[in-house]
Amino acid sequence: MKSASAAGSAHTCASPPAADLLTGQLVTEAINFLERLGRLAAFTPRAVLASFTTLRRSGLWLRPFYSVTIGGLPLALVTGLALGVVIWMHTRDVLARTGTGAVEYLPTFLAAAVLLELAPVGAGLIVAARTGASLGAELASMRVSEQIDAMELLGVSTIRALVGPRIVACVFAAPLLHVLIAATALGSGFIAELATGSTTFLKYNTAAVRELVLQDVIPAGLKTLVFGLIVGVTGCFAGLSAREGSEGVGRAATDSVVACVLLVLAADVLLVGLIKAMQRLL
Repeated sequence: MKSASAAGSAHTCASPPAADLLTGQLVTEAINFLERLGRLAAFTPRAVLASFTTLRRSGLWLRPFYSVTIGGLPLALVTGLALGVVIWMHTRDVLARTGTGAVEYLPTFLAAAVLLELAPVGAGLIVAARTGASLGAELASMRVSEQIDAMELLGVSTIRALVGPRIVACVFAAPLLHVLIAATALGSGFIAELATGSTTFLKYNTAAVRELVLQDVIPAGLKTLVFGLIVGVTGCFAGLSAREGSEGVGRAATDSVVACVLLVLAADVLLVGLIKAMQRLL
């Protein structure tokens, strides 16, 4: 009995505490995150350079561009319709309580919110959610099935053949989705306001552009180019970094969506701050 008790106490003392195990796991996860971040930083310049060289060969990127654009059209239409109607419903009641004549500024508020922020971010998130998952799963499947290894053995550059065209497709598709979301949102807002019988197209159009200037609208729209670049690079990196097995394909798709969405939102904050700083200097 004494020997058994002594062995049990020795085993208890030898086992590490739960706090040490949790700390070790956190350190391991932090190291893995930094390692992946470093590989992404090394991958990004090569991918961007490959996308520039792909521009001259439209046959490589037209098919993925068609896939990204057509696949995002339904989401862009629904997003634009929802944004225009919902902003109109919320803002109209608030302006009506503000005072006499405040409702006349509803098209101005709607246009500013949609053109400056909601449409660009909406386009970026649509590309991140749909295309990010597609890029991660597609390239991960090629990695798992050893198609990418076969291409490399044949001397084919996977960066130029697979990554570059997909980045160009994302960069070109995001601004188009942004324009579609903005036009649909402004149009649905006009239809909702027209249903109340208190406006005309000329009056609505004049009020919508009353306080907007190109110095604000154009940089906000150009943000979508950066969003498309982020999604293309991140999605391709997640797919090419996939591990073997069906679980690796699913994990690559999930990691791609999460990383793309987070990076698009972070880039939006940084780009808005940069745009405002440049406008103050100019």
